[in-house]
Amino acid sequence: MHNKILIILEVPSIEKKYNVFLPINKKISNIVLLLTKAVSELTSGGYRIRGNECLYNKMNGNKYDHNVYLKDSDLTNGSTVILI
Repeated sequence: MHNKILIILEVPSIEKKYNVFLPINKKISNIVLLLTKAVSELTSGGYRIRGNECLYNKMNGNKYDHNVYLKDSDLTNGSTVILI
């Protein structure tokens, strides 16, 4: 699977962590949308989508630009991101 990476997604508002495969050829904005929908479905609506969610690198706290493609970011297999 050279077109996907495996990351750890932390969602502090519901105190959950997920292992997620992400497509490297998508923009961060599309990935955030996919992740928020997936988390909402997995929690049966327990996670409420606000529409202004962002991804942050857990190691350095940097916010990921929504206009950058995943393959052009510093995310690699095993990276941990926070969805806020």
